[in-house]
Amino acid sequence: MKTSILHKALLSNAGAAALILRVPIGLILAAHGAQKLFGWFGGNGLAGTAQWLSSMGMDGAWFANGNIGRRR
Repeated sequence: MKTSILHKALLSNAGAAALILRVPIGLILAAHGAQKLFGWFGGNGLAGTAQWLSSMGMDGAWFANGNIGRRR
């Protein structure tokens, strides 16, 4: 019997402990992303995040050129 890739990806023997750890961490990361992108939960939104990055000398062109992880 051939198992689909989706079934293999969803099948896990990690148990409930992994689920208990993954769900809160996923919610925290989703909330943090919403704060940075949409300005929810008291965040500055995309404009504020872009302003913060440009204050450190990282503008949009710097990211578009593939310089992520490199120093100037």
